[in-house]
Amino acid sequence: MRGPNREWVSFDDPEEDGRRWQIDVTFLLSSWHCIFGCGCQGVLTERAPELVEGCCSYGAHFSDRKDRDHIVRVSKELTDEEWQYRDAGRKKGIYARAGKDEDGRTEWRTRLVDDACIFLNRVGFDGGVGCALHVHAMRTGQHHSDVKPEVCWQLPLRRIDDEQDDGTVVSTLTEFARDGWGEGGDDFDWWCTEAPEAFTGTEPVYESLGVELHKMLGSKLYRRVVAYLDERRGARPAPVIHPAEVKLLARRDRRR
Repeated sequence: MRGPNREWVSFDDPEEDGRRWQIDVTFLLSSWHCIFGCGCQGVLTERAPELVEGCCSYGAHFSDRKDRDHIVRVSKELTDEEWQYRDAGRKKGIYARAGKDEDGRTEWRTRLVDDACIFLNRVGFDGGVGCALHVHAMRTGQHHSDVKPEVCWQLPLRRIDDEQDDGTVVSTLTEFARDGWGEGGDDFDWWCTEAPEAFTGTEPVYESLGVELHKMLGSKLYRRVVAYLDERRGARPAPVIHPAEVKLLARRDRRR
């Protein structure tokens, strides 16, 4: 009989009554790391590593108007050396409508230029390939979570809030899987949280994405989660291994 493929732990929110968190232990203890430009196959219907678009092909959906307006302000700080499409952004703006949400409110995303996000510097750009916002953060000594859309800096972490019948909320913090993209995710030929190649980092996710995790959980809960994971790493029975890491171990065994 096959064992479990995911391990969870639950915490009551220490700062908000009526909210309980479900934390994906398996992913946070995994060795996932971003391999943009180093093996990432992109999120198109066919693998296209030569484009070096990563997960930027469809633009970033803003979480709300505040998120959108923040990126508008940040975009005004970018230089020609940092941003390939700066002129296009200045002329037509950096966002576009992305339809309506379930409550009928307008949703927004970053505008597309040449079939990808307006902030994505393409192969051949003198300033280097990749997100112009990320480049700006590195050049100005900021963490990228301070200058990128929420969905971008949170990826591959994902928070899902589920209101219960009694009015309480269960917040799940897990990996951004294909279903996070909606129906379109099923069309991807490749996705990083499924790919063994992306699970070759030198530290667990809860450490490598510590800044992001802290922002998503808040200080008190973050400290509790980290303390639990620090202890869980060396405990017995061993934590449940991520399915992609199981595949990676199987590959290595076959090569011996």
